[in-house]
Amino acid sequence: MKAKLYLPDAQNGYYRATRFDWSGVINVLEYKNHHYFSEWFEKHDPLLHDAICGPVDEFMPVGYEKALVGGEFLKIGVGILRKPEEDKYDRFKLYEILNEGTRSVSIENDFIVFRHILENDPFSYIYIKTVKLIDTTLRLEYTLENTGFKALSTSVYNHNFFTIDQQKTGPYITIRFSFQPEGKWRDENGPAMIKDYQICYSRELNKGESVFMDPLTGFDPEKKGYHFTIENSKTGAGVKMTTNHKLLKMIFWACSTTSCPEPYMKLEIGPGERAKWMNQYEFYEF
Repeated sequence: MKAKLYLPDAQNGYYRATRFDWSGVINVLEYKNHHYFSEWFEKHDPLLHDAICGPVDEFMPVGYEKALVGGEFLKIGVGILRKPEEDKYDRFKLYEILNEGTRSVSIENDFIVFRHILENDPFSYIYIKTVKLIDTTLRLEYTLENTGFKALSTSVYNHNFFTIDQQKTGPYITIRFSFQPEGKWRDENGPAMIKDYQICYSRELNKGESVFMDPLTGFDPEKKGYHFTIENSKTGAGVKMTTNHKLLKMIFWACSTTSCPEPYMKLEIGPGERAKWMNQYEFYEF
């Protein structure tokens, strides 16, 4: 298994927008000549909110609603941002970064440790994300320590931009869940459908077309750990994602080049407290 990662860099980095965490951006992951992550968009712009690839995380903003116009709010993994003249946070918008914190990267043969230290009033933290390759598995390990004076009350999800063998989204792509998924599609007559424990497609998605479900339900919110698989029957490649935390909610989005189950978890970290969690991806042929 081989992976290529882009390192965070405020001046020249591959991703410099303000939606997703800058740590651990995986541009390529190969296993047995299968490709699981790659660019899913046509044109790259480092300041575009979703010009990013791989299993990337987004933390919901902290302190946005209480901040005054021109004031500060927090995006974990990005930094302290300025609030413009708008009432509601817009994840698709590019915000001004006021304090980007301090970043460091430790690189070994089979793992990389990303550290992001932010010192600000009242929100400060030490965030560590470790990307490990273990046999046939990619493991993402997270530690978030609150070193500030106010609680870090937020949620985080992984967007999971799967692009298995760069095949178009269509009938040979199947996503299976460890629970019976339920929900309503944005377009009830679209190509995506729920069948038994899985999401599948009746046809290929056209360029510019997408499917969306928010929320996708059916899981037990009190149960720790869940999993899903996504397989490409055309090329015989699959991946199983497992976690060790409770599922807050799930969204599903797909376009013609990627299928994305987006699992959320809740974080409530008081001053001096620390949270740890893990996401794991096991790659296989069938």
